[in-house]
Amino acid sequence: MDVITDPEVDAVWICSPSQYHADQIKACAANGKHVFCEKPIATDLAETVEAINACNEAGVKLMIGLQRRFDPNFLRVRTAIENKEVGDTIIIKTCSRDPSPPPYEYVKGGGGIFNDMAVHDLDMTRFLAGEDPIEILAVGSCHIDKSIEDLPGSEAFDTASCIVRYPNGVNAMVDVCRQSSYGYDQRAEVLGTKGMIATDNVYPNTAKIYKNDFTGNADMPYDFFLSRYFEAYVTETQAFCRSLVEDTPVPCTGIDGLVALTMSLAADKSAAEGRWVKFSEIIQQVYCESPTECSLLANSDVFPDGFKPVGDIKDLNKLVVPNKKEKESSFMDKFKNMVGL
Repeated sequence: MDVITDPEVDAVWICSPSQYHADQIKACAANGKHVFCEKPIATDLAETVEAINACNEAGVKLMIGLQRRFDPNFLRVRTAIENKEVGDTIIIKTCSRDPSPPPYEYVKGGGGIFNDMAVHDLDMTRFLAGEDPIEILAVGSCHIDKSIEDLPGSEAFDTASCIVRYPNGVNAMVDVCRQSSYGYDQRAEVLGTKGMIATDNVYPNTAKIYKNDFTGNADMPYDFFLSRYFEAYVTETQAFCRSLVEDTPVPCTGIDGLVALTMSLAADKSAAEGRWVKFSEIIQQVYCESPTECSLLANSDVFPDGFKPVGDIKDLNKLVVPNKKEKESSFMDKFKNMVGL
């Protein structure tokens, strides 16, 4: 809290365990600090909406760390889609496979494979589709670490697959696995009406070996997310700083974090119930008595007075109040005063 309450601090990076994010975001907002927060904003939708609204009411910026959006490989795919280089999108595919499974203690209480792992891929499908999703079908299983099979819900899965339906008949397919024997596997592919674009994994070097029994990369792909996404982490940090200095909107907003969480919760529900789940089902669980007092309808026996929960994922904005930030008190003005400009 010393950093959050320090009058000399203009912005705070929140990289703490997920269960502390919402309270720390609210504390930053109460003290007028801009916020960069690693995903998730919170572990449930009600707290997520409260945290976003706290920042908007305080007039401070909130950027969410979904670093894959800043990876040059995925960005190139997004550019190809925007420029129609492969025509109109038909199918989107992503995969995420970790080099080795995390320990039991990490998986226990971690929210399950959809919230902890697949959320990045689900967000990437939305980033590439350029549209809000409609519904999802998800399944999960355990193949690698049988010790987690006694855990509840999707915490018992180390492997999962999802199909996400988007407007105009576009489908996205996601597969995730806690173990990949050949290194950190992070790829995306988009099939369009005029062609296909796909990314490869990232290697420490471009050297290849040519032998009579093997031809291929001399070394394995990067085996840790910090190595794989080092450039993306730097780029997203620069983007946040630029938005502060130039007083422009952040490129990855609280709404982006809210939709990503909604998608992962819907995937979890789909896998548990064995059916397609519309994202509107998840959104309808949220009720806000005021911008910073939200709850889940599932936790209440009586529907309270006030505005009704929205039913379409595009209407998530209706749960969020506009940002009250005033131009005259921008970070750039503070910066100019600080350096005597």
